Amino acid sequence: MNPHITSQPVAHQTSPAFIGTSWAAMLVGFAAYNIGLWNAEMALNEKGYYFTVLLYGLFAAISVQKSVRDRLEGIPVTNLYYGISWVSVLLTVALLTVGLWNATLTRSEKGFYAMSFVLSLFAAIAVQKNTRDNLQSRQPEQASH
Repeated sequence: MNPHITSQPVAHQTSPAFIGTSWAAMLVGFAAYNIGLWNAEMALNEKGYYFTVLLYGLFAAISVQKSVRDRLEGIPVTNLYYGISWVSVLLTVALLTVGLWNATLTRSEKGFYAMSFVLSLFAAIAVQKNTRDNLQSRQPEQASH
């Protein structure tokens, strides 16, 4: 048996290019969505609805990423939190879909909100993953000091 092969996964630090791209995608998606809301001709309560759905979606997406990763690494996560995280992501997508379906916006505006929402959620997951990967790759280094 080869002594250099281990069953433990090796933690690699994420490249600065991928970290920067992830942050840029999250900021572009978040900013585009909110600039669109700011300039939209809709009632303030509608703007509040869409803004809240975005924030809830970002939180839920990060919670799913964290709970999935924790479980993979053997860190205890309750079934309740794990389930609520997944339900929350699906709920935000459903809330945005229903809101846009019933909105008096052009199709291009609806598509704009949908795409910037999905970009923001995906990028938030990538940023969280990068953060976690980089912290994990530094742990052996910190243990040796």
